Amino acid sequence: MEEAEYESVLCVKPEVHVYRIPPRATNRGYRAAEWQLDQPSWSGRLRITAKGQVAYIKLEDRTSGELFAQAPVDQFPGTAVESVTDSSRYFVIRIEDGNGRRAFIGLGFGDRGDAFDFNVALQDHFKWVKQQCEFAKQAQNPDQGPKLDLGLKEGQTIKLNIARKCRSNPVDWLGCESFSCWEETNLY
Repeated sequence: MEEAEYESVLCVKPEVHVYRIPPRATNRGYRAAEWQLDQPSWSGRLRITAKGQVAYIKLEDRTSGELFAQAPVDQFPGTAVESVTDSSRYFVIRIEDGNGRRAFIGLGFGDRGDAFDFNVALQDHFKWVKQQCEFAKQAQNPDQGPKLDLGLKEGQTIKLNIARKCRSNPVDWLGCESFSCWEETNLY
């Protein structure tokens, strides 16, 4: 029986803004200062969800929850999500519709902390994906790891020093060496 994948919510931000962005003129990267930051094209809620190894950035209406746009993210950092070069609060995301059409839009947060949470949620998800892949590889080849042999080799002995209680009377302490008695034992 095949295991069903469930969708988990990684991050929810109640206030994000979407901007139309001009085409990239150079390979330097996108700059938020070139966008019309005072006139967002859309404002609403952002939810990051994960299903299997893919994260989804979903832009939804604040009140109805209707989906405005969705950006599947299969690796981070990558082309699906890029930071702008001049601010930590703005990103460029690649949205896709169900027909395979793609578009790049600007995504902005009013607070630097919200942008940080967005970034960390994606980083944590892909760190988890990487760990799951490593666990799967180890499960397929369990004999490849180094083996730790803690057994005694032939002819090897262990010497244990076991403390023995001295007499409880302080006057009798003088009979013990250094106020404690030790007994040496060899195990074979």
